[in-house]
Amino acid sequence: MGNVFELQGVAAAAGDADRLIAGARFADAVAMMSADFVAIHEVAPRAAALFATQQRWLLCHAALAEHFRGVADGQPRLTRRGMAQLALQHGIASRNTAHAFFDEALKYGVIRPFDDVFAPSDGTLLILIRWYSLHFRALDMLDGGTRNAWFLADPENHLVGLAPIAGNTILSNPDVRTPGPLYTIFTWADAGGLLMDRLVAGIDRTVARVDGGYLTDVSSISDLARSFGLSRAHASRKIAEAESIGGIGWSGRRGHSRIWISQNFYTEYARAQACKLLALDKAFTVTAAQTGANWHVSKMDGDDRDAFS
Repeated sequence: MGNVFELQGVAAAAGDADRLIAGARFADAVAMMSADFVAIHEVAPRAAALFATQQRWLLCHAALAEHFRGVADGQPRLTRRGMAQLALQHGIASRNTAHAFFDEALKYGVIRPFDDVFAPSDGTLLILIRWYSLHFRALDMLDGGTRNAWFLADPENHLVGLAPIAGNTILSNPDVRTPGPLYTIFTWADAGGLLMDRLVAGIDRTVARVDGGYLTDVSSISDLARSFGLSRAHASRKIAEAESIGGIGWSGRRGHSRIWISQNFYTEYARAQACKLLALDKAFTVTAAQTGANWHVSKMDGDDRDAFS
């Protein structure tokens, strides 16, 4: 059971993310995660769309943290007005944007009324459980731990402890709030995060890197756009923006050959995943300790001993 990196302090430091990325199995974990993000969209496109831009993703984590804090206190308190206050408190969005986000989530059944407050729908909870499980599987892949088994033993109750810690850690991490320029091109656009997930998931590991980057199996912008309900013009603009700063290229004739992504593109994406994994590992460590878990876990703290015994 190998140790991968050293976790120090509350927030994920850049050095911790770099050590995580340098792990022998990290590329495999990223490949698994990116492919599953795309698969989640295919199963539940409306719910997945709420996570598909940086702003919406941050709003989701703020809302989930607030909801599950209320559940823990026995007083659920997620409201439309509260959503706007959270957006302003964390500097995520304007009041009007937060209201529009909340209204869309209600319209498409992502959240549901519960007396005078709102809660994630049953379908949303299933997607959320899958999302947490995916990240715990990735962490377990890195060090042979059993976080995912612990989580899946009682997922809905574990989310009460996990979501507030994970949300607060994500929202307070400057590396998450201000990603690199290539990552930003995609994640501040409609379904841009999914475009990026699909490109990374499509990396062809059977061929050598192209010009220092990675060849993907994506060759049609039209197919890429159609997969996520986007216009070809919108997807083309994002690709062109990334291409203009060297993040993306074509292996042959533009628009008629396979796309490659640069090392910088991949590194920005990988660092974003590493920051999430660090946040969820922290949430797991705290929550499992609070629940008195007796799970065999490989701690990521430079110590080969079990996390809980």
